[in-house]
Amino acid sequence: MEHHQLAWYVAGPVLGLCVVAVRLLFNARLGVTGGFSELIGKLSRGSVRFDWRGWFAIGVLLGGTVFAVLAGGPDFHGYGWMTDTFTGGQRWAIPVLLVGAGALIGYGAKLSGGCTSGNGLSGNALVSPASLAATATFFGTAIAVSFLIEAVI
Repeated sequence: MEHHQLAWYVAGPVLGLCVVAVRLLFNARLGVTGGFSELIGKLSRGSVRFDWRGWFAIGVLLGGTVFAVLAGGPDFHGYGWMTDTFTGGQRWAIPVLLVGAGALIGYGAKLSGGCTSGNGLSGNALVSPASLAATATFFGTAIAVSFLIEAVI
């Protein structure tokens, strides 16, 4: 199997159902930044009593870890220029770059008060003008940066 991920026609409806379920069950928006904020806030106060957002973030981390273990370890493919550039003994740079990028995205999301998943999934589903603008900005920036990186490399 070349791609170890769900097909878009399965993953899309499942994500949509998750957005609706979170709205119905918790009257909240589905987003990852809220979960990580919950974890950091509670753990910094010495508490492990998380609400649904904390358990959601734990589930995301554990789900990815379990998948990697069952697949025989991390398999970095499909990351465009990174998997084309870093081969053989240089593959260690891929997870370092991904973790660094994730930290920057998380910092920006926390600073701005909303994350890509919260705006892109829940906010757009609610037709929030702010979420539509934020999502357009996320995608536009990603496209511009990818063209810039491609030009440099």
